[in-house]
Amino acid sequence: MFVDSATITIKSGNGGNGLISFRREKYVAAGGPDGGDGGRGGSIYVEVDPGATTLMDYRYKRQFRAENGGDGKDRRSTGKDGQSLTIQVPPGTIIKDSKTGKIIADMVYDSPKTLLARGGNGGWGNMHFATPTRQAPHFAKNGLRGEERELILELKIIADVGLLGFPNVGKSTLLSVCTSAKPKIANYHFTTLEPNLGIVDLKDIGSFVMADIPGIIEGASTGAGLGDEFLKHIERCRLLIHVVDVSSIEGRNPIEDFDKINEELKNYSSTLAEKMQIVVANKTDVIMDEEVFENFKVEMEKRGYPVFYISAATKQGVSELLKHTIEKLATLPFSPKFEAEMTIEEKSTPDKEETKFTISRDETGAYVLEGKWIEKVGGSVNFEDQESLVYFQRTLRRGGVIDALEEMGIQEGDIVRIYDLEFDYVR
Repeated sequence: MFVDSATITIKSGNGGNGLISFRREKYVAAGGPDGGDGGRGGSIYVEVDPGATTLMDYRYKRQFRAENGGDGKDRRSTGKDGQSLTIQVPPGTIIKDSKTGKIIADMVYDSPKTLLARGGNGGWGNMHFATPTRQAPHFAKNGLRGEERELILELKIIADVGLLGFPNVGKSTLLSVCTSAKPKIANYHFTTLEPNLGIVDLKDIGSFVMADIPGIIEGASTGAGLGDEFLKHIERCRLLIHVVDVSSIEGRNPIEDFDKINEELKNYSSTLAEKMQIVVANKTDVIMDEEVFENFKVEMEKRGYPVFYISAATKQGVSELLKHTIEKLATLPFSPKFEAEMTIEEKSTPDKEETKFTISRDETGAYVLEGKWIEKVGGSVNFEDQESLVYFQRTLRRGGVIDALEEMGIQEGDIVRIYDLEFDYVR
């Protein structure tokens, strides 16, 4: 089953907590703090699987989590780092952040492994908080939470040439005689329900990848048929071969068919409408109306399109078409990758965002503090230790939190909430 889109949720590992520990050995008095740091949480990456052709796996499994970091140990030992996780996608997969819609990565064949969610840093053990005046700190820092985000995976197949045209005009037949692909072929509409890929290889001349794009009919750009699902697969094609049935067997007008398909390309994307096209007049071995056929030839010549008259069923004219296609491809640039609009750094770097915080009042009247750095500070508090409380209050005051609370009119005894922490305000 061909699946070209999926939505998944990823969660990198939390950092391990720092340890509160003191050196206790025989004959060593007042050994001091020796609590180690927590290990770093595992990150989540994505890489290309060259053999994959569908996002089928992500229809059934949508939650991906990396391993948490281990807590710190005594004797200044750091906890074990969490194991990272790498997900694999077929070439041509674009990965977007569902919240912002921004592109994180466009995974083509030569794309390197890309970071999607950074693991949380481990918390500091109490050995870091020892000072000449605070020689036995009874507090440590918790590890930072891993990043969690919802991602949209969208597969846009990678092919040099895209075959387009109305159903039953002979696209699948043409693909089958040019390549080793074995698409389903029958004499009824919508035989092809998913894109088919094949490699055209003309010895001593060149080769290219050809894709049969199904489901494009009038109204496709607005959802008719399967067109809105498959038009996106033409975006990476460097060249389009527009197949038209000129036999008149079904009573269709080839000029009207040609114009309708191009209108759908224009409505979907101006980029698609501007792609170079080679017009292929197919089924010339069974022409039923010579006047319709001649009118088509005259009109295409007037518009300046290169036209090849073939019979895919008998292979007449196919060789000339393929040679011309290779010549044209040599003059066209490769389709550019979609540029990343957001990147995830391997290591967190301090920035202005880390000094920001917000204060609000909930329905009970409690003051609710939020902010990444405030969450970090709150995770290090030991409310049963006076030195820990002093450290906590000093950090909040330096960050401007205490002043902001007092400007909002906080009174002694009012409740302050920082995520999972709740305490009474004391001046």
